[in-house]
Amino acid sequence: MATIEECRRALDKLSDNLAGAHGDVRAAAALDRSLSCRITDLDITFVGRLRDGRIEVLDTIQGPPRERAQIRLMMAGDDLVAMVDGDLHFAKAWGAGRVRLEAGLLDLFRLRKLL
Repeated sequence: MATIEECRRALDKLSDNLAGAHGDVRAAAALDRSLSCRITDLDITFVGRLRDGRIEVLDTIQGPPRERAQIRLMMAGDDLVAMVDGDLHFAKAWGAGRVRLEAGLLDLFRLRKLL
């Protein structure tokens, strides 16, 4: 089972990957939206913002998020680490129900370029 620190490092690595992206991927990540990433097996939520192509984690809280973020992810810690490391493809994990992504329709259309 991934630790809180490993999940945080995975989010930092994902942020670095988004910031270094070009073209359509960079444009898709250039949103300014509230973001939550709930790690179900650790019962924690990383809360922050997706802004200018970077993920800014502002807080880590126990349990589910207190407020509904505009972009919401939910998964196990091992799945987060595996996706960021390239060992698990988002579409496969999403199709198998291992990852949940919730957002407004327009945001989902933009985010699909990232996935």
